[in-house]
Amino acid sequence: MTVHDEALQLGLRPWRWAWLWLAPVLLGLLFWVLAPEGTEVQLTAKTWSRDIEVERQISVTESGWCAQVPEGAQVLARRQMPDPASGKPGEHCRYAARSWRAVYSLNARGEGASPAPHWPTIAHASDERTGKRHERYEAHVANEQGQRWTCRLSAPDWAGLQTGQRLRLQIDRFGVADCASMRGTR
Repeated sequence: MTVHDEALQLGLRPWRWAWLWLAPVLLGLLFWVLAPEGTEVQLTAKTWSRDIEVERQISVTESGWCAQVPEGAQVLARRQMPDPASGKPGEHCRYAARSWRAVYSLNARGEGASPAPHWPTIAHASDERTGKRHERYEAHVANEQGQRWTCRLSAPDWAGLQTGQRLRLQIDRFGVADCASMRGTR
């Protein structure tokens, strides 16, 4: 049985069947042609920041199954309770242990490419260590009506932009910028 025969059995004339297949294609083409091009914006500033967390070993109170208490921890309390996994009674402990925790951050910040983005100078006490590193690169843009947006970018994308450069940016009906759509204009 052909598609034509199936369409006739369903009571559809062949041209109506064709419209069912053609309509999504035409709608997609129409959206592509009529979709907004975006708003032209100008890059007003580029900023960057790099942070390093500094950690210190501090005493923290935690709880867990006594068989899993870390070595060197001081057990503060014990109690019998059923193990949720097996339903059998087990010993649960509350304990104090030393753990590395972030206590402050070292920061380096700048605007534009001068000074070039760099990590802050590491200077901390002997009982501290460096932890996670975070970096952020932002492009600040504005349109001719004075609306402003800030877009977070990757380091290579940020480095490729120049202050004063004109860009095209998609803005939704609520005024929210789609930063991934940002591209240079001709």
